[in-house]
Amino acid sequence: MQVFKKDGHTIYNGDAFEVLLNEIDDNSIDLIFVDPPYNIGKDFNGRKDKWATDKEYLEWSYSWIDLLIKKLKSDGSLYIMTSTQFMPFFDIYLQSRINILSRIIWSYDSSGVQAKNYFGSMYEPILFCVKDKSNYTFNSKDILVDAKTGSKRKLIDYRKNPPQPYSTEKVPGNVWDFPRVRYRMPEYEKHPTQKPIALLERIIKASTNVGGVVLDPFSGTFTTSFVAKTLNRKSIGIEIDEDYTKIGLRRLSILKEYNGEKLEKEIRTFETKKIIEQQTLALFEPDGTQLYKTNQASIGK
Repeated sequence: MQVFKKDGHTIYNGDAFEVLLNEIDDNSIDLIFVDPPYNIGKDFNGRKDKWATDKEYLEWSYSWIDLLIKKLKSDGSLYIMTSTQFMPFFDIYLQSRINILSRIIWSYDSSGVQAKNYFGSMYEPILFCVKDKSNYTFNSKDILVDAKTGSKRKLIDYRKNPPQPYSTEKVPGNVWDFPRVRYRMPEYEKHPTQKPIALLERIIKASTNVGGVVLDPFSGTFTTSFVAKTLNRKSIGIEIDEDYTKIGLRRLSILKEYNGEKLEKEIRTFETKKIIEQQTLALFEPDGTQLYKTNQASIGK
């Protein structure tokens, strides 16, 4: 296990169970966001997201769920995700251990065909849970969204005396429409299940205050920690894969180099083409005068 710390942000490169048992104090975390492996066969840098049986996956999941609940403060919040087929089991297991306040649907579109012989999955479920339903953080004013009835349609509520326009803003419901992270998006990192910044912004703004501590035990690209930093919260991220850990070290500006390797964002194919085009243009004067005779194939050799 390796530990990296800077400016209130900690990254653990190691097994989540080991870190939770030995490094994280009980009753110390304000918000936990959990996006674990879904047991659907994804390839995480050579680690297959597939257990021998569903029973083994659920037993593994219940073990870290129990640990995470212990780490939450008495007024803390837990947001937990998994696949649509396993969320009912998570839901039932959690009902006797914590208070489930909301069952959220993260909805998104897809450019490809999801299924041909049944209705494809176009959402991922999230449970919003708290230890004490009479004492928890929920900053509703920080996450208001457009209320179309008032802001777009300009309708009047005639039930009130005197009649008044409907409010132009409201607290989001439990169906959240955020695009999935795509290859060409600026926030994209090389990871098969990266979650969008906008999703984490809503969760962290709603359920923590400035200076609060946010924990993500399966950090992946460390979006949770990254957003926590931008919102002036503290963060703890745990990730078993070294390459994904390096993404976190870079995104949080904890290290510039790792074992002699300069930590830089990977250049995507379309960015490489753009760089070549810019280099080609740079070989000409502003008036179009050619300075050097060259071609794209020779650039960079």
